[in-house]
Amino acid sequence: MKPLLIEIGTEELPAIPLLKELPNIEKKWLSILEKYNLKTGFDFFYTPRRLTLWHREFPTKQPDTIQEIWGAPKAIAEKNKKAIEGFAKKCGIDINEVEYKTKGNQEFLYYKKEIKGKEAKELLPEMIKEWLKSLNFGKSMKWGKCEEEFIRPIRWILCMMENEAITFNAYCTTSSNFTMPHRIVKEPIFIDFVGDYFCKLDKNGVILYQDERRKKILNEIKNIENENNIKVEIDEDLLEEIVAITEYPTALLGKFDEKFLELPPEVIITSMKEHQRYFPVYKDNKLTNAFIVVSNAFTNDFSKIIAGNEKVLRARLSDALFFWENDIKNGLSIEGLKDIVYMDNLGSMYDKVTREEKIIKYLADNYNGDLEKAKKAVNLAKADLLTEMVYEFTELQGIMGYYYALKEGVEEEVAIAIKEQYTDTASNKTSALLNIARNLDNILALFSIGKKPKGNKDPFALRRSANHIIKIALENKIPLDIKKVIYDLSKNYENINPDEVIDFIFERLYKFYNVNPSVIRAVLNTGESNLLEIDKKIKLLNKIVESEDFKELSTTFKRVANIVKDFDINSIKVDENLFEKDEEKELWQEFQKVKNIKDLEKKLDFLISLKPLIDKFFDNVMVNVNNEKIKHNRKSLIASIYKEFLDIGDIKEITL
Repeated sequence: MKPLLIEIGTEELPAIPLLKELPNIEKKWLSILEKYNLKTGFDFFYTPRRLTLWHREFPTKQPDTIQEIWGAPKAIAEKNKKAIEGFAKKCGIDINEVEYKTKGNQEFLYYKKEIKGKEAKELLPEMIKEWLKSLNFGKSMKWGKCEEEFIRPIRWILCMMENEAITFNAYCTTSSNFTMPHRIVKEPIFIDFVGDYFCKLDKNGVILYQDERRKKILNEIKNIENENNIKVEIDEDLLEEIVAITEYPTALLGKFDEKFLELPPEVIITSMKEHQRYFPVYKDNKLTNAFIVVSNAFTNDFSKIIAGNEKVLRARLSDALFFWENDIKNGLSIEGLKDIVYMDNLGSMYDKVTREEKIIKYLADNYNGDLEKAKKAVNLAKADLLTEMVYEFTELQGIMGYYYALKEGVEEEVAIAIKEQYTDTASNKTSALLNIARNLDNILALFSIGKKPKGNKDPFALRRSANHIIKIALENKIPLDIKKVIYDLSKNYENINPDEVIDFIFERLYKFYNVNPSVIRAVLNTGESNLLEIDKKIKLLNKIVESEDFKELSTTFKRVANIVKDFDINSIKVDENLFEKDEEKELWQEFQKVKNIKDLEKKLDFLISLKPLIDKFFDNVMVNVNNEKIKHNRKSLIASIYKEFLDIGDIKEITL
C-alpha cells in the first residue's frame, strides 16, 4: 500500500455544471475502483482549476485471484472427445491437463487457474481516462488539436504514487509530477513526494479543501458583520457557487451610493446576486448601501478590487434607476401585449389576459371574490412584461408589477396579487383567484392544442400549475369544485376533453398528500370534486387507515362492500317487517342514529362503532337466501351502511 495522488488541472470550471455533477464524481471513481478490484478509501477535492483524488493508502497491485472454469458433465465429455478439446482450448491448457470435479451428484470438466493481479501503475492511466470520460457536466468542448472532449481544456495531469510519477498521455497532455499554484503565482510547483502537495499548494494561494474555503468565507463575513454592526444575508446556493469558483477566497465589504436605495430591494439584490455574485447587507432589518464581494485574489492589498467591484455595481444600479424612473413615467399598460406572442395557436399575451379575465370573473362570481379588484388585478398582472426593468431583469416579473401598481395608487390587495401570481402562495382572496385563474388557463389552453405532459416530460410545467391550484385553494379555504369549474370553463376552449383535464388535476393529489394512495382513490371514487371536502375526507380516512385497529376494521367493512358490489345502491328499500333475526333489528335500530349526524368526523366514528353489530350480523344472518324479498331487504340494510360510508370514501378501494 502506498499513497496515491491524482490531480486533473483545467481551465476555470463553470460552477453550476460542476455543482450539478458533484454528487456523482466520487461515486463514479468508486465504481471504477471496484471494477478494477482496487477499492480503497479516498478523498475528493475541487477548486475551479483542479479535480483531485487523494488515497492515503492505495494497493500497488491487484490481488491475485483464482478462476474456476466448469465444463460438460463427465458422462458426456468421455463420449465426445471434441467437448474435452474445446474445454482445454477455452482454458488455454493441454488436453492432458483437463481434470474432473464433483459438483452436486455429478462430475464435470474442471480447471482452476491462478490469475496474477496487475500492477496498479499499469492500470491507473486507463482508470483515470475512464473516470474523466464518465463525468457528465452537460456540454463538452474540444481544444487545439485534441480529439478528446471535456468541459474545459485539461492543461496538466499530476499522477503520483508515493514519490513516483506515473506517466501517460491523455487529453493532449502528459502526466507528470507538477501542479499549478494560484494564477497570480504562475510558476509550476514540482512535487517530490505526494505528502508535500498539500502544504505547497497552501503556501502558493490554493486552499484545496472546499470545506475550508467555505469556512474561511463565513468566518470573514462574521467578522465584517461584527466590526460594522450589519447583517449579511447568506444565500446557500450562492455560497456554494462562490466556493466552486475560488481557490483563495477573501470576503470584502463594498459600498454604493445611498440614492440607489430608492430602488425596490429586489432590484438591488438581483443586481448583486445574479450578475455579480455579491451578498446583500442589512442594517436594522433594512437593506443598506453595502455588499459583500468574495475575491479570489492572492494578495494583501484589496483596495483596487473593492473599488473595481463598486464601480461595476454602480453602473448596474445606475441602469436600474434609469429603468425605474422611466417605467414610472410611462405607467402600466397592456396594449403592447398584443405584440408579444404567448404561444403558437394560442395568440398573444393580450389574448392570454383576456382568457384569464373570463376565468377570474367566473371564480369571483362563484367563490365570493371582489369582482372589481379581481378584474383590475388580471388586467394589470402582465403589464410589467412591457417595462424596461423586467426586460433587463426577467426574474422580477410580477414583483415589479407590484411596485409599479403601488406607485399608480392601486389598492395594496391588488398589487400583492400581481406580485404573487407566479408563486405557490396567496396572501389574500384576490391573489388566490388571480393565481388560480392563471394556472387554469395554462392547463386548459395547452391541453386544447395538444401540449399535454407525457411520461416524465412536462416542458410547460403544467403539473406545477395543477399543484398550485390545489395548494392555493386549500390554503385560502376556497371550496373549488374541480369538475364544475373545468366543465364550465372548457366551453371557452376548442378541442378539449374536460374529463381528461379533471383527471390530470386530481392525479396531482397523489403527490400532494403523503398518505396511502388508496385513501385518495377511495375519496375520489365517491365522485367528490370540491377540493376542501376532498382534503377533509382524505385526512379523516387516513387517520383511520393509520390506526392500529384498521386491519381488523378493514376486514369487516370490505365484507360490507363486497356484499353489495353488484347491488343497485339507488334501489335501497328496507322494510323492518321483513326482519327475521334479532341481529338485523339491532343493527338497523342502531344505524338509524346516523341520520342525525351531520359532522363527517362524528359520522365516520359512528360507522366504525357499528363493527361489532355488523360482525354479529354476518355471523348469524344469511344474506343470500332464496326468498328474494328477504334477500333484497338484507342487502338494502348493508347497502345503507355502505352508502353512508360513500359520503367519506369508498371503503372497497382501500388496500394495506
